[in-house]
Amino acid sequence: MSNRAVLEVIALDVEDAVAAQAGGADRLELVTDMAADGLTPPRETFAAIRAAVDIPLRVMLRKADGFAAGSAEDVDLLVAEARALRAEGAQEFVLGFLTPDGSPDLAALEAVLAEIAGCKWTFHRAIDRAADRDQLRKAIAELPEPSGPDTYLTAGSATGVDAGLPVLLAEAARRGEPGYTAQILVGGGLALPHLPVLRAAGIDAFHIGGAARPAGWAGPVSPSAVAEWRAALA
Repeated sequence: MSNRAVLEVIALDVEDAVAAQAGGADRLELVTDMAADGLTPPRETFAAIRAAVDIPLRVMLRKADGFAAGSAEDVDLLVAEARALRAEGAQEFVLGFLTPDGSPDLAALEAVLAEIAGCKWTFHRAIDRAADRDQLRKAIAELPEPSGPDTYLTAGSATGVDAGLPVLLAEAARRGEPGYTAQILVGGGLALPHLPVLRAAGIDAFHIGGAARPAGWAGPVSPSAVAEWRAALA
């Protein structure tokens, strides 16, 4: 079995997607509006990117900044967007919702997951804002099969990997326990110097956005920047 680490890159458009694949990305997270930390992209954007690259795409399902699912009407709109994206060919998604007290919003999750049944999905960095990470993981693990995520995108802390490193290492050590079977995908302030200690802990999936863009979010993904990360994970 290969021990190649997964490198996921945020893509906003076709240019980003093509550059990320050229640099060696294994998977893309598709979003729009990074000023709001990534919202659901238009179907047309997904379709154009799907036609341009042949690596897996995970599509964000998120309507507004923050991690609340919103009203019942907002959840219905998100379900409709998920349905439309599936009809366009989307097979993998990224989502995650919290209640005002920081607990997982299981009702909203179940509503959306019913629409994407059978799809792979990532529970995103809402986990870094949860009141109790362990409780969140265990509650989501108890969702009816096969609803659980295969991946958690996390920095270990709301402020990023620098602060979250001890949490990431502790959670990696619990691999295989109830609530801890999904792959840890580290992202959020991730930097190349973090990689050796994370890899030594057995973490094998990494997520970059700004790090793939030397000019910042105003600029496109750079194939050479992605290739640097790919080489560091070899």
